[in-house]
Amino acid sequence: MTKRQRLVLGIMVFGCFFGVMCSTMTDVALPVLMKVFGISSARVQWVTNGYLLVNALMIPVSAYLIKRYSYRNLFLGFTIIFALGTLVGAMAPSFWLVVVGRMIQALGAGVMMPLVNVLAMTFADKHHRGRVMGLVGLAFNFSPIIGPTVAGFILDYLSWRYLFILLLPFTLLSLLLAWLVMPHVAKVEQQAFNVVGLVTCSFALLCMLMGLSDLGTKPLFSWAVLGNLLLGLGIWLVFVLTQRQSDHPFLNLNVLANWQYALAIGINGLVVATMFGNTILLPLLLQDVMKESAVVTGLVILPGALSTGLLSPVSGRFFDRYPARWLITYGIAVDLLGTAMQAFLGVHAGPIEVALWQWVRQFGIVMILIPIQTHALSQLSKSLLPDGVAVFNTTRQIFASFGMALVVAMVNLTDHRYSVGTSRVGIQVGFLTCFILLVIAIILGQGLRTERR
Repeated sequence: MTKRQRLVLGIMVFGCFFGVMCSTMTDVALPVLMKVFGISSARVQWVTNGYLLVNALMIPVSAYLIKRYSYRNLFLGFTIIFALGTLVGAMAPSFWLVVVGRMIQALGAGVMMPLVNVLAMTFADKHHRGRVMGLVGLAFNFSPIIGPTVAGFILDYLSWRYLFILLLPFTLLSLLLAWLVMPHVAKVEQQAFNVVGLVTCSFALLCMLMGLSDLGTKPLFSWAVLGNLLLGLGIWLVFVLTQRQSDHPFLNLNVLANWQYALAIGINGLVVATMFGNTILLPLLLQDVMKESAVVTGLVILPGALSTGLLSPVSGRFFDRYPARWLITYGIAVDLLGTAMQAFLGVHAGPIEVALWQWVRQFGIVMILIPIQTHALSQLSKSLLPDGVAVFNTTRQIFASFGMALVVAMVNLTDHRYSVGTSRVGIQVGFLTCFILLVIAIILGQGLRTERR
């Protein structure tokens, strides 16, 4: 990798860092927003789920855009869109305009993320992909973990609006640096855009997410829950069938024919679902049950976030030296230990114990995410990388969004059935849900190849 390539990649990672960090910054603010706007936990999660849903839809669009337009123009254009969404969120007078601002942010970040991945895998030679992806992991894996900590300090001293306002200077700086440094490289590939795929995928995910969001607050056998879930599954089936028959699919599902790639996506999705589900559970536990402040919530998350940032490059180097299956089995085992302690001890303990087990969880997770992503993308040829990155990151966002919705649904269902004055029991069930998903992940992980690449 040349010095110019490293500089360009560094600028894009810097810009993407804040785009991804904002995906979880509002998690700590959910109890605050519930009080400010007088809304329920089922509604307030749309601040995060709306972001993740739009983000998931934009990632497949990125595969089309990356093939057709220059990296420079894409990064500049979608960074501007992200900045506009940040401005809307900062000025929003109502809850749903906050959601709209978040969705506009997701439009921008949804293209920036896969763009960084494609460049990293293109620039790096096959013997150093783990090292390069470890550095990229600072944007994808460290930033969403550090987001709640940063937000906790902001909320304790400033208004929730500063969760948006303070992102603007960094966004504008990355925009300026990219404009000065990134080269003009024209793209000539022409490709039709699959509108049917965008529409069917959008409505399928929206319906299923709405059904999960209302689970626990409305009857299972109601249109709001079961009706939306079945409708979403039906539309998703139409999406899959139309994409397989299309010459220019919205999401190239043919990459899933590679078994190792598909297996890695499933494992990553389950781990990410628990990771993002945890970002909902911790603020609820610390602020609603333990009555701690937002800054305490941020401090609880901080040790795990710091270890993620420090160890992301290390986990990438490990991938270059050890089989992915070994790393991922170890990582999930450690994550299972931390999750079990959160479920059985954390809800009955104090912030220090919660911080300890959250640190254990993150120590395991950081040994999973970079190796599993690098293993997946290493199975594909360079010509399939844009599609492979799009499918991988789309499923990541979908699992993150559905993981959060599932965890909130389990909390609401438990609290509705076993009302004991607080949501402690529901939160415990939420942690147990994460534990079960991780058990499935570690079983699937035994199917990963162990031979060196």
